[in-house]
Amino acid sequence: MRISVIGCGYLGAVHASAMAELGHDVVGIDVDPAKIAALAAGRPPFFEPGLAEILASATATGRLRFSADIADAADAEVHFLAVGTPQAADSNAADLRFVDAAFEAVVPHLAEGALIVGKSTVPVGTAGRLAGRLAELAPHASLVWNPEFLREGYAVRDTLEPDRLVYGVGDDHAASVLDQVYRAAIEAGTPRIVTDYATAELVKVAANAFLATKISFINAMSEIADATGADVTALADAIGHDARIGRRFLNAGVGFGGGCLPKDIRAFTARAEELGRGEALAFLREVDAINLRQRQRAVDLAVAALDGSVHRKRIAVLGVTFKPESDDVRDSPALDVAVQLKGLGADVIATDPEGIDNARARHPQLDYVTSTREALRGADLVVLVTEWREYRALDPVETARLVAGRRIIDGRNVLDADAWRAAGWEYRGIGRP
Repeated sequence: MRISVIGCGYLGAVHASAMAELGHDVVGIDVDPAKIAALAAGRPPFFEPGLAEILASATATGRLRFSADIADAADAEVHFLAVGTPQAADSNAADLRFVDAAFEAVVPHLAEGALIVGKSTVPVGTAGRLAGRLAELAPHASLVWNPEFLREGYAVRDTLEPDRLVYGVGDDHAASVLDQVYRAAIEAGTPRIVTDYATAELVKVAANAFLATKISFINAMSEIADATGADVTALADAIGHDARIGRRFLNAGVGFGGGCLPKDIRAFTARAEELGRGEALAFLREVDAINLRQRQRAVDLAVAALDGSVHRKRIAVLGVTFKPESDDVRDSPALDVAVQLKGLGADVIATDPEGIDNARARHPQLDYVTSTREALRGADLVVLVTEWREYRALDPVETARLVAGRRIIDGRNVLDADAWRAAGWEYRGIGRP
């Protein structure tokens, strides 16, 4: 099919490349000329495993091209809106300016029977509003809301092999057209849920709210574990065997971050208040508060490990991205911990396999090195805050030869505490005795 993807940031660049990989004829549209030039040259503007390969393949075949001119999308049968919905500057609500601008820009170029497909995460009610606007401006076209469920680090696979497809539709025609786009996934047996606009919008934000709640729940339990001497990791293992609960996302640590979960739960809460149902989601404010508190707990552990003061102490911070397999430092707990330690007077040496450039752009006051060994050399304290594979695989004996002090804060509870203690380390985890 002929497809346009409007917005070529994280979501749009992955989606455009994946659609072309599936055999569709795709044009990616963005207002940033530098981003368009990089993508057209086959260079992803961010790190995502597998993206460079499918981007290069699709551009080489001619199935994928990029443009800054929305008119180049005019012959598309399906137009995906994949622009960002950041948190508003003056509130917790979502900023919908980019969604509205993309919608208004593409409407004059809609062919007969064309489909606008919303991918962006939006407050419930947005699709209904846009559908009403479309009926006025272009009654020959249709709207579907088709939320994305991408995980950074797995986004290419999640797009090519989704775990479910959700269509929020206003008519049967729209669903049949979208079925053609996702034919490969449907034929592979991917569950397909066709529903109304509001439900489709809620699926995305409800899923994120549930995941955030599960993470903050186990982090709350880690606080109780600290107060009682219990081990939150063993606790999570035990309750995770209950099929009603499950073990995934029950990992205590410095909390969640990134460009989705934090702003999405805040926007969901703000929308509930607008609907007069703020009390229904009041618990999400505590979920957010617990999450932010975890960062301070990691800092407090570092201060305690250094006998009450980090001033002029050399601290190796392992990781600055909000999660591994990504270069995303938006609302990153790891970067926040590093900045707080710097603010307390520590000599912070931060490292990360992919996120250094983005971190430096936001916080140039930190010292960054690309080598883990260099970061560790002479450190009075090691703080692991992003669970990259290479940090999880550190050998405690070899690491001990590099540092000045055998003290480590495991901010993700991913290390073998017994092995590190046996090697002479003072090991401290989150909610672990």
